Amino acid sequence: MKIIVCIKQVPNTTEIKIDPVKNTLIRDGVPSIINPDDKTAIEVALQLKEKHGAEVVVLTMGPMQAEKALREALAMGADEAYLLSDRAFAGSDTLATSTIIAAAVKKLGADLVLCGRQAIDGDTAQVGPQIAEHLGIPQITYAAAVDYDAEREVLVVKRQFEDRYQTLEAKGLCLVTVLSTLGTPRYMNVWDMVAQDEKEIGIITFADLDLDKANIGLSGSPTKVKSTATKQFDKTIETVELDPEGAARAIVDALKARHLI
Repeated sequence: MKIIVCIKQVPNTTEIKIDPVKNTLIRDGVPSIINPDDKTAIEVALQLKEKHGAEVVVLTMGPMQAEKALREALAMGADEAYLLSDRAFAGSDTLATSTIIAAAVKKLGADLVLCGRQAIDGDTAQVGPQIAEHLGIPQITYAAAVDYDAEREVLVVKRQFEDRYQTLEAKGLCLVTVLSTLGTPRYMNVWDMVAQDEKEIGIITFADLDLDKANIGLSGSPTKVKSTATKQFDKTIETVELDPEGAARAIVDALKARHLI
């Protein structure tokens, strides 16, 4: 089994700042991390590797600095890593990004594709499902548990809904997006940290893929970010001393006044 895990290097959102003039994210000096859902996807792949002898390949798209995220994945136990990096990819929205990643998955070949549910910097949850659509393969989203029945050669996925779970089985190539609550990603271990230093990160460019420039980058992106802003909170505090019944009425009246109920 060959598993491709699609990951994204994202800014640590606890330290994100917004340029008040340009309304864009200030990334300079902001540390980057592997997107949490994606890191869980790596863990799922590694567990399948330990149980069934799978090969784990990690794939990401971004500037050369994204190699750091791939090195971390290798140090966790992944076997290979590839970086999609080219000026032609710049400015891609989710549709263009998924087009590029799908082309890379097709080039590399896989028996299973794993993605995180969504990235914390965009929160769209679109790229994973779009990759599946481009590849024309089944997809299972919001996975809360993933296992493989080797005897029947089927993937068994427990899918989470708001009020219930659904168990699905998939045979053949499919894409699964996982929740960060599925499990705790392992720490990098000493042996893999040493081994990853000797491994080469494969660089995939536009010239390596069967792509039309009209479908990627800014020209291939039907959506654009118009503006970005941080949440503003009203810190006005009103203190009242009332009995429980009076306090309840006061809260309800305040919520009604703000059209919240």
